[in-house]
Amino acid sequence: MTLRLSPLPIIVWVGLLLGPLLGHAQGTVVLTGKVSGRLSSDTVAVSLRENPLEAHEQITYARVDSKGEFRLALALQGPTRAELVYDDDVAELFLEPGNQLDVRFKSNDLAGTVRYKGRGAEANSFLAEMEEKFVENEGFQVLPDNIMFYEAPFLSFLDYRRKEELKFLENNGGDFSPAFKDFVRARITYSYANDRLTFQDLREQVVATEGRLKMSPTYYDFLNDKSLIENPAASRNGLYQEFLLNYIHHLAAVSGKQRTDPDFYQVCYELAGQRLSGPIKPIVMGRILKESFRFGHIKQSAAMLDQYRAVDKANQYYPVLKSDFELHKAFAIGAPAPDFKLVSTTGDTTSLRQFAGKLVYLNFWRTTSGLALRDLPYAADLAKRFEGKNIVFLNVALDENEGAWKQLVISKKLPGMHVRAGGGLRSAVARSYGVQDVPTYFLLAEDGTFLNTRPKRLSSRAAVDEIKESFGKANTYSSTLEKK
Repeated sequence: MTLRLSPLPIIVWVGLLLGPLLGHAQGTVVLTGKVSGRLSSDTVAVSLRENPLEAHEQITYARVDSKGEFRLALALQGPTRAELVYDDDVAELFLEPGNQLDVRFKSNDLAGTVRYKGRGAEANSFLAEMEEKFVENEGFQVLPDNIMFYEAPFLSFLDYRRKEELKFLENNGGDFSPAFKDFVRARITYSYANDRLTFQDLREQVVATEGRLKMSPTYYDFLNDKSLIENPAASRNGLYQEFLLNYIHHLAAVSGKQRTDPDFYQVCYELAGQRLSGPIKPIVMGRILKESFRFGHIKQSAAMLDQYRAVDKANQYYPVLKSDFELHKAFAIGAPAPDFKLVSTTGDTTSLRQFAGKLVYLNFWRTTSGLALRDLPYAADLAKRFEGKNIVFLNVALDENEGAWKQLVISKKLPGMHVRAGGGLRSAVARSYGVQDVPTYFLLAEDGTFLNTRPKRLSSRAAVDEIKESFGKANTYSSTLEKK
């Protein structure tokens, strides 16, 4: 399944799309169905996120019996986007209180074979068709090819895609509920807005053979549309939230701030407080706080979190943010990076501490990740550029298959130091660094503290300058740590 990606970092959109909508009564949804073919799992699950700042989805499981049949019921606060999960396959759902869906699919291809009957079937069948027509079709995606365009053809591509999506909705609208129509229209609107807003940054990251594009004076004029920024009906819409987060980042960058600046997230937090209003304000400010916990500075994050109480008057999001702060403060900028001992391709035990006194570019990757593999060749160029310098490129593979990992590293003569952590994302080292996906990068100072928890990708032209500017910056941020 091909998914539309967003930069900073590039990430898969499955976990970020559309959350529950406001202003609808609570109710129950019942799903029954059957899995045909050889069963590869004895459970089916529905995953959703009702609190937009909650780190993990709420998952409801149902047992699949010997005949492949299952049944589950879940309570909803209102219409919501969810996911049907079987084994490692996922299909998107739109659920409304009162839905009674019958779901059928083949065990080896949930997304490609799923069919619906019953109340709510028409909307979900439409989503499956829209997925096949626009998401599975790389011609309608920014990545991998359309990102290569320059400004004018890229805008033509976005305009054409939006026109075709709206035409598809109009021609296949059926007897959809107002909530579902709003859901689809918002998806179309904010897919366009997000892709346009992030194009310049994403292209710089992905197209390593060229410098950053200089956009025309009118390129960002679409941000002057107040209805795009102020859309209360879409406040629980994940793409709308993502757009506003990117919008605030853009405003901070226009004001001269960079992500590596110690006060970047503080500036974003203040901008969101000034520019946003209504129910979306605490959500976006909360998302900025979550970023600051993961990529910012502890003392500033703690101060902003304390101030956030006045923004979240209903105390709806503060408990979630407080928990997230406690989880991440151990590896914020200026904090000591967790040590680890792992086995290298030569069979030697390698520890992080043995590189004390050196800058460490830490890369968590996996041999089965196409995005991670795409970045690895650029490591050779970086290693050559910094040959003889006080830096080590340390690559931690989160692979179960030791043989495949070792063969790839040796046969491709991949540069840098290579070690493996069995257990993948569940391994101790992945958990200690909060790694949730690959590739994930960290830049560690010579004293073993986090210097940049979101450095430029290996494939980015800007990575070279960023590394050059990082030498000798150890202890720069130690004053921002909380004293205990």
